[in-house]
Amino acid sequence: MIEAENLEVEKGGSLVLSVASFTAEVGAVTGLIGPSGCGKSTMLNCLGLLERVDRGTLRIDGMDLTRPSNAQRGKFWKDRAAFVFQDYGIIEDWTAQENILLRKTGRFSRTRGKSSVYEALDFVGLTGRGNETASYLSGGEKQRLSIARTLHKKASYIFADEPTASLDTENRRRVIDLLTACAASGATVIVATHDEDMMRACDTTYDLRQ
Repeated sequence: MIEAENLEVEKGGSLVLSVASFTAEVGAVTGLIGPSGCGKSTMLNCLGLLERVDRGTLRIDGMDLTRPSNAQRGKFWKDRAAFVFQDYGIIEDWTAQENILLRKTGRFSRTRGKSSVYEALDFVGLTGRGNETASYLSGGEKQRLSIARTLHKKASYIFADEPTASLDTENRRRVIDLLTACAASGATVIVATHDEDMMRACDTTYDLRQ
């Protein structure tokens, strides 16, 4: 569970985020909604320990991480958190499997002990694409590949920033279904979005205009 109280962030002397109370439950999709510029990405980055807050309290599983040490942030990113971004976060000249593992590996097959990578690819509808260079994938396929990376990591917390933006209807639906499946499997999923279909798939939404 992630909880925040009286969270505030200032940039350039201006208040860009002010949230009185926020909770993201385990096994649920929590949406951050509102128009562009209302602070959705800033809030998501603060919850994921990518940005520091100026005031308030942030707790993850009961631990106060309002001002985490570098060691605490690094451990959280390495062991527990995964990020899905609008620009996919994919390394174009790496293969799909290398993007999942975040390291160069060369070619391999299921019989060489990498079945978990292929299971993740199967789950997101990219069966047989593990050795394909990521630059040959479509935008929707790259976004699904980024979700496959979170599945392989078995992240407890998934932070998604406009994950369905610029995707066609079919791929938007696929990505939404994949994120809700991650939550159903026990992850805490937090999504910043202005996509109405994504909003409807959320268990709880927070309108940052309020």
